[in-house]
Amino acid sequence: MQRIKVLVVDDSAVVRQVMLGLLQADPGIEVLGACADPLLAMQRMQLQWPDVIVLDVEMPRMDGLTFLRRLMQERPTPVVICSTLTQAGAPATLEALAAGAVTAIPKPQIGLKQFLSEAAAELTDAIRVAVRANPARLRARTARAPAIPARLSADAVLAPPRTQVQGRWEQDGEAAMRRSAGRVVAIGTSTGGTQALQDVLAQLPALSPGLVIVQHMPPQFTAAFAQRLDGLCALEVREARDQDRVVPGRALIAPGGRHMLLKRSDAGYYVEVRDGPPVNRHCPSVDVLFRSAARCAGTDALGIIMTGMGDDGARGLKEMRDAGAHTVAQDEASCVVFGMPREAIRLEAACQVASLEELPRIIGALRSGMASPGGPVLE
Repeated sequence: MQRIKVLVVDDSAVVRQVMLGLLQADPGIEVLGACADPLLAMQRMQLQWPDVIVLDVEMPRMDGLTFLRRLMQERPTPVVICSTLTQAGAPATLEALAAGAVTAIPKPQIGLKQFLSEAAAELTDAIRVAVRANPARLRARTARAPAIPARLSADAVLAPPRTQVQGRWEQDGEAAMRRSAGRVVAIGTSTGGTQALQDVLAQLPALSPGLVIVQHMPPQFTAAFAQRLDGLCALEVREARDQDRVVPGRALIAPGGRHMLLKRSDAGYYVEVRDGPPVNRHCPSVDVLFRSAARCAGTDALGIIMTGMGDDGARGLKEMRDAGAHTVAQDEASCVVFGMPREAIRLEAACQVASLEELPRIIGALRSGMASPGGPVLE
């Protein structure tokens, strides 16, 4: 098996020392070197090009964002951002993800050496995700989860459906309401999703159907991410708060570190934001959101699973399809990482496979009240 060639670029001598030790201990990784700034990195890359670059954002002589944009223009290469986990650092990290970085690993301001040692698995996992990224999608256009002894399913947060009645789930004798509360869109994404969501939401009109979104992201970043999208989109985008209403023209993004569930009352849809254990190693979890959408929205929902590593959301999307919702998986060609959509397709959870560019039209078709968003449908 060919080892992954990795180059570390960080101005902290402590970070370089600890990362070298961690990565060199992994038999699947070959460390090409550790450089104090992008100018030294460019000299080193002339000798041997890395498969993945682990990059800091704030550095002397040339900052990480400038280097990243130059890299994506000249020779797109998977990049893992290792950035300070603070509200102040979130905009720069989001800018890096928008500029083509595959994913970001949080880095605290204090206790750095111990944190990096404890986060070895997270770092190596991020590198393995990055190396599988689609280079054609790496373009410059526009508190770590606690260890858990076993992988949990959405059952840990929301009980599974027991029966299906007229396209609606019933649980413990609670029949779903028959009166329509309108249309709603549930979206789940992970690696590569920050830019993909921007591409989709920026094309939607101000009166699009209400959207509920899970993007795997550290807690300190989701508010800044929502704020960034709100400034770029015609519709309102914000980090979800408990009891927020889901209404046309509004997109709610699940806060990092908390699960978001779609709920339904006489007044329409709203969200419940609650604490809970990681599901599929993620909090928020796409499976949790999709299961709640299957239960309370049924045929009035559109479920979309987008670019991301792993399989979170695949089973929930299947529950949405079984409840009568139209379900869509992003196609491989337009994904940065074709993991979550691939698993959804394998489970026959997707009614339709569509490119990133087609998703705004599909959401628009739901707004217009069409029975089917059109396009190729999987039987």
